[in-house]
Amino acid sequence: MSTTTGAPTASAATTNTPATTARRTTDEHTTAATPASLRTHTGTSTGTGTGTGTGTGTMIPKTTGRARGWPLRFAALSLVWGFSFLFIKVGTQGFAPLQVTLGRVAFGALVLLAIVVMKRDRLPRSPRTWAHLTVAAFFLNALPFSLFAYAELTIPSTLAGICNATSPLWGMALSVVALSEDRPSRRRVAGLGLGFLGVLTVLGAWQGFTGTDLTGTAMALGASLCYAIGWIYVRRTLAGVPHSHLSMSSAQLLLATAQLAVVTPLFTTAPTHYPIIPLLAVFALGALGTGFAFLIQYGLVAEIGPTTAQMVTYFIPVIATAAGVALLHEQLSWNTPVGALIVLAGAALTQSKPRPSTPPLPRPGSPTD
Repeated sequence: MSTTTGAPTASAATTNTPATTARRTTDEHTTAATPASLRTHTGTSTGTGTGTGTGTGTMIPKTTGRARGWPLRFAALSLVWGFSFLFIKVGTQGFAPLQVTLGRVAFGALVLLAIVVMKRDRLPRSPRTWAHLTVAAFFLNALPFSLFAYAELTIPSTLAGICNATSPLWGMALSVVALSEDRPSRRRVAGLGLGFLGVLTVLGAWQGFTGTDLTGTAMALGASLCYAIGWIYVRRTLAGVPHSHLSMSSAQLLLATAQLAVVTPLFTTAPTHYPIIPLLAVFALGALGTGFAFLIQYGLVAEIGPTTAQMVTYFIPVIATAAGVALLHEQLSWNTPVGALIVLAGAALTQSKPRPSTPPLPRPGSPTD
C-alpha cells in the first residue's frame, strides 16, 4: 500500500539507476503492502502506493516465465491494496489512528515473522543494517501509515486512495534534488506537471477547495511524500545488502511496530472495548495488506516481471474509489474520478521510457561500412 502500498529495493547483483528509484510501483500499500524489497535485477521499482511499503535491499530472482494463475493473484493483490483505505476508515471508527497503525504493522510483522520461522530464514545481524532499517521503517511504515489514518478522520477513503497515487510524482521530483546524476526527460517533467494538475482537479481548486478538508488532504499527500523520501534513502543506504526480501521486510515491520509501540501510549489511552468490525478491519489491513500482499507481489515480480506487476498501481485508486462509494456510501463528484485519471496519466508518464531509436536500414545496393 500504498502500495503501499511497495517500495524500492536494490539488487545485490547489479547497479540500479537513480531514476528508477523515484518510480513507483508500493502502501497503500504501500506497499508488506508496498514492500520496499521488491526491486528486480533490472532496477525497476515495483513498489505500489498502497501505504504499506517496506523498504529493503535484496536480491530478486530473474523472471523465469509467466506462471499459470498469476492473473488471479494480480487481481487479489489489487483488491487487497485497493480495500486498504476502506479498512483504515473502518478501523478509525473504533480505535484511535495510532492504534490502527500499530495494529496494522504488528499483524503484518507477525505474518512475515511466522513465514521467516517456517522457511528457517534469519533476520539481519549487522547493527548498521538495523540502523538504516530503523529510518526506512519510519518513512515507509510508521509515519505514512499514521498520516493516512489521521487523514481519513476528515477526508473520504476515496480521496486518500487517490492521494496515495501521487507517490511516483513526489519520487520523480525528489530524485532530481537528492540524486544529482538523475536528469529528468521532457516526458517525465510533463508527467510531473500533469500529475499535479490532476491533484488540483481532484481538490476542485477552481472552487477555492470548498468542501475539502485541507489538513486531512495535506496529511494524505504527505504520506505519499514519505514513501518517496524512504525509497531514496533505501536506495542510498541499503543497496546490495545480502539478505532475503523476507528477512529485511520482516525486520523493518518489526522496527515499525517497536516505534509505534513507544509513541502510541503517549498520545492515546488504551481501548476500553474492542468493537468486532473495526478490529477485523485492522487485522485485515495488517495481516492481508501488510503481510500476505507482500509475498504475493514478490511472487508476481519473479514470475511476470516488474513492468506487468507494477501495473497494480493503477488499479488501487479505482478499487479504493469503488469500495468507498459502494460500501461506505461516500459522495463522489465528477472532478474526483477525472482528476484521478489525470494523476494516473501523469504518474505513468514519469515512469515511462522513450523508445530507443533504431538507425535506418541501408537501402539495397547502398554502400555499408
